Amino acid sequence: MPTDKPHRATLQLSNPPGLYDPAPNGYSHLAQVAAGARLVFVAGQGGENAQSQLSSDFAEQVRQALSNLQCALAAAGAEVSDVAKLTVLIVDHSHERLEIFGKALHQVWGAAPKPACTLIPVPRLALDGMLFEIDAVAAVAG
Repeated sequence: MPTDKPHRATLQLSNPPGLYDPAPNGYSHLAQVAAGARLVFVAGQGGENAQSQLSSDFAEQVRQALSNLQCALAAAGAEVSDVAKLTVLIVDHSHERLEIFGKALHQVWGAAPKPACTLIPVPRLALDGMLFEIDAVAAVAG
C-alpha cells in the first residue's frame, strides 16, 4: 500500500483540464518528476514466482507480477507511490482482462493517484504461457 512520504513532491501525478478523467481506468495522464530525482527503471515483471513457476490463470499472473514489481521497487528503496509510469502488456487483451488488471491495480495502489500508464495488447510474450507483463519507472528523492 502506498504511504504519504515526505519525498512525495518528487513526483506529481495529474489529469489536466481538457482531457477525460482516466481514474476509473486506473491511470493518470501526466507524471511530472522533479529535478534531482533518482529514476528507477524496473524491467518487465511477469507472473513467475521465485521458483520460476507460472500459473495458467491470468488473474494469478497479474497478482504475482504486481507482487514482483513491489519487490523490485523495494530493492531500490522505492514503493508504488513513487511510480511515475507503467507499461502493461496483455496477451489476448479483452475488457474482462482489463477489469481484472484494474481491480488488482486498485488493490495495490488503493485510492492514491495511479501512475501514467500505457497498455499494449500483444499476441505473445517472452515465455510460453506468459499472459501479462508490467514494467515501471519510479522517481525517488535523489
